[in-house]
Amino acid sequence: MGIDTKPSLYEDYDQKTSNNNTNSAAQVFGVEPSLVKADQQITPTSAHTIDHDSWKQVGLLMVTSFNCGYILSFSNLMLVPLGWTWGITCLIVIALFTFYSSWLLAGFHFIDGQRFIRYRDLMGFVFGRKMYYATWILQFFTLVMGNMGFILLGGRALKEINSEFINDHGGITSTSPLRLQYFIIITGAVYFVFAFMVPTISAMRRWLGISFIFTFTYIGILLVILVKDGKANDFRNNRNYKIKGNQVDKVFNAFGAIAAILVCSAPALLPEIQSTLRKPAVKNMRKALSLQFTIGLAFYYGVSILGYWAYGSTVSEYLPRELSGPKWAKVINALQFLQSIISQHMFIALVHEALDTKYMKLDERMDSMSNVKRRLILPAAIFGANTFITAAFPFMGDFVNLFGSFTLFPLTLVFPSILFLKIKGKKAGIGHKAWHWANIVVFSLVAAVTTASAVKLIVNNVKVYHFFADT
Repeated sequence: MGIDTKPSLYEDYDQKTSNNNTNSAAQVFGVEPSLVKADQQITPTSAHTIDHDSWKQVGLLMVTSFNCGYILSFSNLMLVPLGWTWGITCLIVIALFTFYSSWLLAGFHFIDGQRFIRYRDLMGFVFGRKMYYATWILQFFTLVMGNMGFILLGGRALKEINSEFINDHGGITSTSPLRLQYFIIITGAVYFVFAFMVPTISAMRRWLGISFIFTFTYIGILLVILVKDGKANDFRNNRNYKIKGNQVDKVFNAFGAIAAILVCSAPALLPEIQSTLRKPAVKNMRKALSLQFTIGLAFYYGVSILGYWAYGSTVSEYLPRELSGPKWAKVINALQFLQSIISQHMFIALVHEALDTKYMKLDERMDSMSNVKRRLILPAAIFGANTFITAAFPFMGDFVNLFGSFTLFPLTLVFPSILFLKIKGKKAGIGHKAWHWANIVVFSLVAAVTTASAVKLIVNNVKVYHFFADT
């Protein structure tokens, strides 16, 4: 259904998109959805739940989702290339800027009575069709690459479990662990089943309690062992914090680490998460963000810092490989795998929402036969493609650094400032304008350099590894 009256600030864009129901072949996953009026508020239609969840539920979702298996790689990816001084400084600075930009973006969830439940809708409404597509492409690549990282981490956890099982049971006929690719396939299949069972972000509320238990159980075990290993003489005598490589490598690796730091706090789908919140959505989103950037951040930063302190510059890309024991502590791998089944879903739900809204019959129940078929086929295609690519290129650093640099810097640190200048720039003071222009320029440059660093890492890994490498 169309809209008769629209905010005058965006009349130029509205005229360009007044015929948004034409040329549907050019639309990407159902762009420019129809709008309906509810309680004098214009809200886009969606196949998923809107305006339903409490801030506590969303806050817990974000805390557990960001304390996912990725934190087991952060000691290596964030601190090894930077060292103590620059590492801690960058952790603090990036966290502050990410929190500020997320807080700012949450305030643009409503503009002149219109609610924006998708980041791309907001950017398209303010800046036009090209920005709509640019935002959607950046989000899509962020979440797809992030999902590949989850699949890889899950596969590595299963491989570690298999290795321990073989080592502890000599009677098994296998003499070596199965290849990583087998476990990547299993992980992709499990994630697909969970996506079918839990189709929306709001539906995850039934699983958040389980996720909370898994999350803080494996983090608690991990922290205790890290402290023990850090104090042990064997580790103390052998570790060092020297940054490796020549000067050029050190610079590129440092910028790659900055991109990895951004990954651990920036979801790239804040308006989509905010759309699930009941009113007042802006205030509730900011409460949830405060929970994430205090309690949530304390744990994933804590694990990263303690991992680097305990093992130094040789810390593994997968932290559980370093643990000295006891053997039962390897249960961390199982807990991490089970927790990642739940936490990964938040980051890929945007893609599911776009496909469901585009292809499902919205006048039927989600569990109707025709919609069930669509919910089987579409996620199967996504997870099938992601699993294949992950198995072919199992390089953890590439996933984290590339989508942290190329996509998350614009989405998280640049776009909120350009929104502020467009929407509030005329009334803002010179100081506010200068601040946001500085953010745009500085973080755009950082995005360019970190992207170059990520590409360099990919080139190096291609030289070292082969397709379907058993890393």
